[in-house]
Amino acid sequence: MGFETIGELINTTLVFATALIFAALGGMFSERSGVVNIGLEGLMVSGAFAAAVATDYAAQAGMGAGSPWMGLLAAAVYGVLFSLLHAVATITFKSDQTVVGVVINILALGVAIYFTRSLYDGSAQTSQLEYVFSKVAIPFLSEIPIIGEGLFRAYPTTFIAIILVFVSFFVLFKTPFGLRLRAVGEHPSSADTVGISVAKYRYIGVMLSGALAGLGGATITLTTTSSFTHNTISGQGFIALAALIFGKWNPFGLAGAAIFFGFAQAIRNFAQLFEFSKQIPVEVFYMLPYVLTLIVLAAAVGRSNAPSALGQPYDPARR
Repeated sequence: MGFETIGELINTTLVFATALIFAALGGMFSERSGVVNIGLEGLMVSGAFAAAVATDYAAQAGMGAGSPWMGLLAAAVYGVLFSLLHAVATITFKSDQTVVGVVINILALGVAIYFTRSLYDGSAQTSQLEYVFSKVAIPFLSEIPIIGEGLFRAYPTTFIAIILVFVSFFVLFKTPFGLRLRAVGEHPSSADTVGISVAKYRYIGVMLSGALAGLGGATITLTTTSSFTHNTISGQGFIALAALIFGKWNPFGLAGAAIFFGFAQAIRNFAQLFEFSKQIPVEVFYMLPYVLTLIVLAAAVGRSNAPSALGQPYDPARR
């Protein structure tokens, strides 16, 4: 494998990892506040759908190269609105958080398919987008041998995701907001005692998960597939959830896990370059990310320190 191929492999890894980073960061804010969110898959589906439709209509309205940015905005807003269903059910009505997450996954896909068929004359797929994101290069850095092409020539969404990892770490661990969010996920009764609204911060955490997971779904639509259909996400939300757990609910940890899973997806595009891989059915490489997800989750059971109050509805009357 030559240096150029190594750079391409690094770059492809980041392409796949970007959507996972967005979604895992969203899951982190929700679960750090104490709300389990296995609905990341559904929220990514919602974002992918909203991005495709908004970008298509923005292009028809003459927005040109600005259309994908409208798609990103629409994905974040639609993700927030969809996540409100999860928040109302689990925080206000104290429904089982896992069950609600499953419902979100099913409902999001069903709604997206219904509106896709309604908007595109019965088609199960949106139109191919005329405008999507193109890769941009950072001057000088992109000219560094091997890593320059891999790390510093990427889609705008990749750079945004990397920046958000650092921003999320600062917000979560260096600001009063982050302290309060973590407090309601660890000791909600104590937080309530000192005047911190548990419901408020949990709502914010879940809504942030909707916005970020929506951006994750939009990333796939606007950089990889250029359209939305029922299998656009294909389990990426569950892989992001595994990255969140494997990364121990820490922005840098989950980013590293997302890159690991991104590499597992990227390697299938380069498998033919290895002599030994020619004897292996291609289906093995396609199922590799999902097999690794199961292995990682099995290994993480009992070893990851989840927020103490994760999954526990808070009732002020019982504090």
